[in-house]
Amino acid sequence: MSRPTDFFAYKNNVLTVDGVPLPEIAESTGTPVYVYSAEGLLRPFRELKKGLEGLDPLICFAVKSNSNVAILRLLANEGAGMDIVSGGELYRAGIAGVPGRDIVFSGVGKTPGEMARALEYGETGIFSFNVESEPELHMLSAVAQHMGRTAPIALRFNPDVDPKTHPYISTGLKKNKFGLNRKEILEIARDVSRYPGITIRGISIHIGSQLLSLAPLEDAFKRTRALLSELETLLPEPIRFVDLGGGVGITYRNEKTIPIPRYCAMIRKHFGPGARSGRPLKILIEPGRSISGNAGVLLSEVLYRKMRKEKDFLIVDAGMNDLVRPSLYGSFHDIVPVARMNGVRKKTDVVGPVCESGDCFASERPLPRKLDQGDLVAILSAGAYGFAMAGNYNSRPRAPEVLARNGRFELIRERETYEDLVRGEAISQPSRGRESAART
Repeated sequence: MSRPTDFFAYKNNVLTVDGVPLPEIAESTGTPVYVYSAEGLLRPFRELKKGLEGLDPLICFAVKSNSNVAILRLLANEGAGMDIVSGGELYRAGIAGVPGRDIVFSGVGKTPGEMARALEYGETGIFSFNVESEPELHMLSAVAQHMGRTAPIALRFNPDVDPKTHPYISTGLKKNKFGLNRKEILEIARDVSRYPGITIRGISIHIGSQLLSLAPLEDAFKRTRALLSELETLLPEPIRFVDLGGGVGITYRNEKTIPIPRYCAMIRKHFGPGARSGRPLKILIEPGRSISGNAGVLLSEVLYRKMRKEKDFLIVDAGMNDLVRPSLYGSFHDIVPVARMNGVRKKTDVVGPVCESGDCFASERPLPRKLDQGDLVAILSAGAYGFAMAGNYNSRPRAPEVLARNGRFELIRERETYEDLVRGEAISQPSRGRESAART
């Protein structure tokens, strides 16, 4: 797996991305700003594509990790499909030009309206719905029947496997809200005629995110293969594909991650040629963080250095509204000065301007003592679940986004304005008569 420094490296003592010095971007856009490397996005996708060659793979980028249309288009032009979890993400995929045959719809709470839009997307609708409960299956069947269509589905199997990751991003245990257990899936298969608006084409799994070991995946794959064997005798048509989800971790600090070739080799072992008898299965995966995570940084400027005996506080212009992961998960992001600095280091808390004590990117981090007001810092490994989870808390406009490629960069999202903050709100003053009536 790629290290953060693969795509953001010092050249002439200045941090650069795809040949572009970060200060040049900051001068153009201001800070804070999200900066992405096109090479950083494409390299892991190409590694996955190469590793699964010959398996008829559909590599669906998890849009929830980074939903900027320019990034979706960049990946789609390389042959990526999209894994979506909402009608809004389907809309984004449409703007990016992603065909329906390359889209899978996951998530536990699909609405009837979202189902209908996915069924009529493009000319043929989407590739598949990953169905997560029997009530959802009934609803999808009814919506499809009403529209005179048949919904292709995969039943999402919850294999009850502990992924050994943060509980907030664990999705494959029986206590989690995701998926159907083995008994429920077999019952659906035995009485599939109860759902005339659907056709079961696949089985999907997803046990969690930021996985650092193949062992949980190995366990989940074995249980999935056993379930597939049971379904062969129950369903009127054979299963055509298996969606193996995503979740392979990246390096944030010094984690030992799963090399993409090893991950692909394990998929081949369980689902490649010779792994099972009968018709070969099409392979789907849903990588998100492993593609976008180390391809982005949050670039910020130091506002003040607040000195204390025990430790200093470095107050930057990015806040928890821009990058919530450290506050939400206690996650680690490496933070480096954009201009390389030597000399004495001191324990430092890197904090933002948001009016919350939880607005902290790093605690007691040894950073150069000379790092001070006006200097730029890069918060690394921020390409996944960074801007995608950003908000407007404290009425702070969201940051712009920039994509760098081949020595150049382009603005792919403008910085929000104060006017954007109140767009859609009732900001006009009521007439004096209406105001008086309201008071009485």
